[in-house]
Amino acid sequence: MPKINQYVLMSGADYFNDQFAINAHMDSSIKVDVAAAINEHNSIKQAFMTAGIKVKQVPPPDSSQDGVYTANWALIRHNKALMSRLPNKRKSEEAYALNILNQLGLETITLPASVLRFSGQGDALACGDIVFTQSPYRTSIEAHSYLKKLLEFNEVVSLRTKPQRWHNIGWPVKNKITGWPDSPTYDIDLALAVLKWPDQGQKGLIAYCPDVFTAPSRRFLEDYQKVDKIKVNRDETLKAFCLNLVSTGETVIMNTGAPIFKKQLEDRGLKVVCLDLPELRKGGGSIRCSSLSLDG
Repeated sequence: MPKINQYVLMSGADYFNDQFAINAHMDSSIKVDVAAAINEHNSIKQAFMTAGIKVKQVPPPDSSQDGVYTANWALIRHNKALMSRLPNKRKSEEAYALNILNQLGLETITLPASVLRFSGQGDALACGDIVFTQSPYRTSIEAHSYLKKLLEFNEVVSLRTKPQRWHNIGWPVKNKITGWPDSPTYDIDLALAVLKWPDQGQKGLIAYCPDVFTAPSRRFLEDYQKVDKIKVNRDETLKAFCLNLVSTGETVIMNTGAPIFKKQLEDRGLKVVCLDLPELRKGGGSIRCSSLSLDG
């Protein structure tokens, strides 16, 4: 089984905040402890290095509350970086990320102006020649075809998670800051995780939470036979952010608070490292969000 996520890009939590509540998990009335967030970010980096992951660290973009979440900067494959289209309060990160990835020697590709949203690796998870993505919250449906055309994936699996609704009924909620539709799983890396890639006739392995997907996507994943699957419950998915993890194919670095999922992983022969990251979760992201894979 090939090792995955062996080289990742991280920035820092120096400017971490939730002043602008741009996703369904943020609450601008709850104070953020920046020092605690920095310590949590350092613990992720240390866990990565202990698991054999090489970390390229760069300074966080100046004064960007979400600049810690490098996964949203691009999607990288075959030394090409397909650059993101971020929401209004993250726009300044786009030029910064472009410069960083150019400096790393990657071929950077910018989407046509007609593609209004693309959340990078946060909303596009590679599993060998397959990529799992979704729309419409942080990625426009028009972006999906470019994953195949520009990054040469054999298959783009287009999914959709459930929107945020007022009291779970009525019309989907639009975020007051971004004006974009919102969801507790606004990026697919909160709803699905890639644990192993396919190799030499062996299927890849993913984990996902059926309850957060719309009925058509849930049925599709239930029937999909190109990967093996672990089903994860709603509470551990939404409360512990347990699917926002990084796997090397042998070791899984994930959040605490998901004992059922942890045992499911161990039963599959995976080593599990759990981190307690309550401060970073205030921003609506965690371990996967804080790292952009450079070896895709």
